[in-house]
Amino acid sequence: MKLYNYFRSSASYRVRIALNLKGLAYDYVSVHLTREGGEQFAAGYRGMAPEALVPVLEDGTVTVHQSLAIIEYLDEIYPSPPLLPSDAAARAAVRAMAMDIACDLHPLGNLRVLKHLAGTYGLKKEDTDAWYRHWVGLGFGALENRLASSPARGRFCHGDAPSMADIALVPQVFNARRFGTDMKLYPVISAIADRCDELDAFAEAAPARQVDAE
Repeated sequence: MKLYNYFRSSASYRVRIALNLKGLAYDYVSVHLTREGGEQFAAGYRGMAPEALVPVLEDGTVTVHQSLAIIEYLDEIYPSPPLLPSDAAARAAVRAMAMDIACDLHPLGNLRVLKHLAGTYGLKKEDTDAWYRHWVGLGFGALENRLASSPARGRFCHGDAPSMADIALVPQVFNARRFGTDMKLYPVISAIADRCDELDAFAEAAPARQVDAE
Protein backbone atom coordinates (compact mmCIF):
# COMPACT_ATOMS: atom_id res chain seq x y z
CA MET A 1 0.00 0.00 0.00
CA LYS A 2 0.99 3.59 -0.64
CA LEU A 3 -0.35 6.57 1.30
CA TYR A 4 -0.01 9.91 -0.42
CA ASN A 5 -0.14 12.38 2.43
CA TYR A 6 1.37 15.36 4.23
CA PHE A 7 2.66 15.31 7.78
CA ARG A 8 0.48 18.14 9.07
CA SER A 9 -2.69 17.32 7.16
CA SER A 10 -5.44 16.36 9.61
CA ALA A 11 -7.06 14.06 7.08
CA SER A 12 -3.75 12.31 6.42
CA TYR A 13 -3.14 12.01 10.15
CA ARG A 14 -6.46 10.15 10.50
CA VAL A 15 -5.49 7.54 7.92
CA ARG A 16 -2.05 7.04 9.44
CA ILE A 17 -3.72 6.28 12.78
CA ALA A 18 -6.08 3.78 11.15
CA LEU A 19 -3.23 2.02 9.34
CA ASN A 20 -1.27 1.82 12.57
CA LEU A 21 -4.22 0.46 14.55
CA LYS A 22 -4.63 -2.23 11.89
CA GLY A 23 -0.91 -2.98 11.97
CA LEU A 24 -0.65 -2.46 8.21
CA ALA A 25 2.63 -1.60 6.53
CA TYR A 26 2.57 1.11 3.86
CA ASP A 27 4.85 3.31 1.81
CA TYR A 28 4.74 6.94 2.93
CA VAL A 29 4.60 9.22 -0.12
CA SER A 30 4.92 12.87 0.85
CA VAL A 31 2.85 15.44 -1.02
CA HIS A 32 4.07 18.78 0.32
CA LEU A 33 1.14 21.20 0.44
CA THR A 34 3.13 24.44 0.49
CA ARG A 35 6.44 23.75 -1.29
CA GLU A 36 6.75 25.28 -4.79
CA GLY A 37 3.15 26.38 -4.73
CA GLY A 38 1.92 23.01 -3.49
CA GLU A 39 2.88 19.59 -4.82
CA GLN A 40 -0.79 18.60 -4.76
CA PHE A 41 -1.26 20.75 -7.88
CA ALA A 42 1.38 18.93 -9.92
CA ALA A 43 -0.01 17.28 -13.04
CA GLY A 44 1.08 13.80 -11.98
CA TYR A 45 -0.73 14.00 -8.67
CA ARG A 46 -3.81 15.71 -10.13
CA GLY A 47 -4.17 12.77 -12.49
CA MET A 48 -4.81 10.59 -9.44
CA ALA A 49 -6.50 13.22 -7.25
CA PRO A 50 -8.36 15.84 -9.34
CA GLU A 51 -9.40 17.59 -6.10
CA ALA A 52 -5.72 18.30 -5.35
CA LEU A 53 -6.20 17.10 -1.78
CA VAL A 54 -4.56 14.54 0.48
CA PRO A 55 -4.72 11.75 1.47
CA VAL A 56 -5.00 9.15 -1.27
CA LEU A 57 -4.48 5.45 -0.59
CA GLU A 58 -3.30 3.01 -3.22
CA ASP A 59 -3.86 -0.65 -2.37
CA GLY A 60 -2.79 -2.68 -5.37
CA THR A 61 -5.14 -1.70 -8.17
CA VAL A 62 -7.53 0.11 -5.81
CA THR A 63 -7.26 3.87 -5.25
CA VAL A 64 -9.35 5.54 -2.54
CA HIS A 65 -9.57 9.21 -1.59
CA GLN A 66 -11.33 10.98 1.32
CA SER A 67 -10.01 9.99 4.74
CA LEU A 68 -13.22 8.54 6.16
CA ALA A 69 -13.81 6.49 3.02
CA ILE A 70 -10.24 5.19 3.27
CA ILE A 71 -10.76 4.27 6.92
CA GLU A 72 -13.98 2.39 6.16
CA TYR A 73 -12.29 0.63 3.24
CA LEU A 74 -9.49 -0.50 5.55
CA ASP A 75 -12.02 -1.64 8.13
CA GLU A 76 -13.86 -3.77 5.58
CA ILE A 77 -10.77 -5.31 3.97
CA TYR A 78 -8.80 -5.73 7.20
CA PRO A 79 -11.51 -6.14 9.87
CA SER A 80 -9.31 -6.65 12.94
CA PRO A 81 -9.28 -4.69 15.14
CA PRO A 82 -12.63 -3.11 14.18
CA LEU A 83 -12.86 0.65 13.93
CA LEU A 84 -16.67 0.67 13.97
CA PRO A 85 -19.02 -1.02 16.47
CA SER A 86 -20.86 -4.21 15.59
CA ASP A 87 -24.47 -2.93 15.80
CA ALA A 88 -26.08 -0.48 13.39
CA ALA A 89 -27.10 2.18 15.93
CA ALA A 90 -23.65 2.35 17.47
CA ARG A 91 -22.00 2.45 14.04
CA ALA A 92 -24.22 5.38 13.11
CA ALA A 93 -23.29 7.21 16.32
CA VAL A 94 -19.57 6.75 15.71
CA ARG A 95 -19.84 7.74 12.06
CA ALA A 96 -21.83 10.84 13.03
CA MET A 97 -19.15 12.00 15.49
CA ALA A 98 -16.45 11.45 12.91
CA MET A 99 -18.49 13.43 10.36
CA ASP A 100 -19.12 16.22 12.87
CA ILE A 101 -15.37 16.76 12.78
CA ALA A 102 -14.40 15.78 9.24
CA CYS A 103 -17.37 17.32 7.41
CA ASP A 104 -18.55 20.27 9.52
CA LEU A 105 -15.57 21.43 11.57
CA HIS A 106 -12.35 20.58 9.78
CA PRO A 107 -13.10 22.15 6.35
CA LEU A 108 -13.59 25.62 7.85
CA GLY A 109 -10.00 25.63 9.13
CA ASN A 110 -8.39 23.79 6.25
CA LEU A 111 -5.17 25.18 4.76
CA ARG A 112 -6.78 26.26 1.51
CA VAL A 113 -9.55 28.11 3.37
CA LEU A 114 -7.09 29.97 5.59
CA LYS A 115 -4.92 30.84 2.57
CA HIS A 116 -7.98 32.15 0.72
CA LEU A 117 -8.96 34.32 3.67
CA ALA A 118 -5.46 35.78 3.83
CA GLY A 119 -4.87 36.13 0.09
CA THR A 120 -8.28 37.34 -1.05
CA TYR A 121 -9.45 39.37 1.93
CA GLY A 122 -6.11 40.44 3.35
CA LEU A 123 -6.65 38.91 6.77
CA LYS A 124 -3.59 38.82 8.98
CA LYS A 125 -2.43 35.68 10.73
CA GLU A 126 -4.04 36.72 14.00
CA ASP A 127 -7.33 37.13 12.13
CA THR A 128 -7.22 33.71 10.45
CA ASP A 129 -6.17 32.14 13.76
CA ALA A 130 -9.20 33.77 15.41
CA TRP A 131 -11.41 32.46 12.58
CA TYR A 132 -10.08 28.97 13.22
CA ARG A 133 -10.65 29.18 16.99
CA HIS A 134 -14.20 30.45 16.46
CA TRP A 135 -15.23 27.41 14.43
CA VAL A 136 -13.33 24.98 16.63
CA GLY A 137 -15.09 26.46 19.63
CA LEU A 138 -18.52 25.88 18.10
CA GLY A 139 -17.69 22.36 16.98
CA PHE A 140 -15.89 21.26 20.12
CA GLY A 141 -18.54 22.84 22.33
CA ALA A 142 -21.26 20.71 20.75
CA LEU A 143 -19.10 17.57 20.72
CA GLU A 144 -18.08 18.08 24.35
CA ASN A 145 -21.74 18.22 25.38
CA ARG A 146 -22.57 15.15 23.33
CA LEU A 147 -19.71 13.11 24.79
CA ALA A 148 -20.31 14.30 28.35
CA SER A 149 -23.91 13.08 28.23
CA SER A 150 -23.35 9.89 26.23
CA PRO A 151 -23.97 6.62 28.12
CA ALA A 152 -21.92 4.86 25.44
CA ARG A 153 -18.76 6.84 26.18
CA GLY A 154 -16.04 4.86 27.92
CA ARG A 155 -12.34 5.49 27.91
CA PHE A 156 -12.79 6.62 24.32
CA CYS A 157 -15.55 8.34 22.34
CA HIS A 158 -17.56 5.12 22.19
CA GLY A 159 -16.72 2.38 24.61
CA ASP A 160 -13.27 1.31 25.74
CA ALA A 161 -11.54 0.81 22.39
CA PRO A 162 -10.57 3.44 19.84
CA SER A 163 -12.97 3.89 16.94
CA MET A 164 -13.28 6.05 13.85
CA ALA A 165 -14.57 8.85 16.08
CA ASP A 166 -11.32 8.93 18.06
CA ILE A 167 -9.33 8.72 14.83
CA ALA A 168 -11.09 11.90 13.65
CA LEU A 169 -10.85 13.61 17.02
CA VAL A 170 -7.13 13.41 17.76
CA PRO A 171 -5.86 15.29 14.68
CA GLN A 172 -8.44 18.01 15.29
CA VAL A 173 -7.28 18.38 18.88
CA PHE A 174 -3.67 18.59 17.65
CA ASN A 175 -4.61 21.44 15.32
CA ALA A 176 -6.73 23.17 17.94
CA ARG A 177 -3.78 23.24 20.30
CA ARG A 178 -1.49 24.46 17.53
CA PHE A 179 -3.82 27.41 16.92
CA GLY A 180 -3.99 28.32 20.61
CA THR A 181 -7.43 26.97 21.46
CA ASP A 182 -8.09 26.83 25.21
CA MET A 183 -8.62 23.09 25.59
CA LYS A 184 -9.47 23.48 29.29
CA LEU A 185 -12.95 24.35 28.02
CA TYR A 186 -13.29 20.81 26.71
CA PRO A 187 -12.20 18.44 29.49
CA VAL A 188 -13.90 15.30 28.10
CA ILE A 189 -12.44 15.81 24.63
CA SER A 190 -9.01 16.54 26.10
CA ALA A 191 -9.06 13.44 28.31
CA ILE A 192 -10.02 11.17 25.41
CA ALA A 193 -7.35 12.67 23.15
CA ASP A 194 -4.72 12.23 25.86
CA ARG A 195 -5.67 8.56 26.29
CA CYS A 196 -5.40 8.05 22.55
CA ASP A 197 -1.97 9.67 22.43
CA GLU A 198 -0.74 7.13 24.98
CA LEU A 199 -1.27 4.40 22.38
CA ASP A 200 1.58 3.67 19.97
CA ALA A 201 -0.74 3.71 16.96
CA PHE A 202 -1.69 7.32 17.64
CA ALA A 203 1.74 8.47 18.82
CA GLU A 204 3.52 7.09 15.77
CA ALA A 205 1.03 8.83 13.45
CA ALA A 206 1.69 12.27 14.98
CA PRO A 207 2.97 14.94 12.59
CA ALA A 208 6.33 15.34 14.32
CA ARG A 209 7.07 11.63 13.80
CA GLN A 210 6.71 11.71 10.00
CA VAL A 211 9.57 11.71 7.52
CA ASP A 212 8.51 15.03 5.96
CA ALA A 213 8.02 16.84 9.29
CA GLU A 214 9.38 20.38 9.50
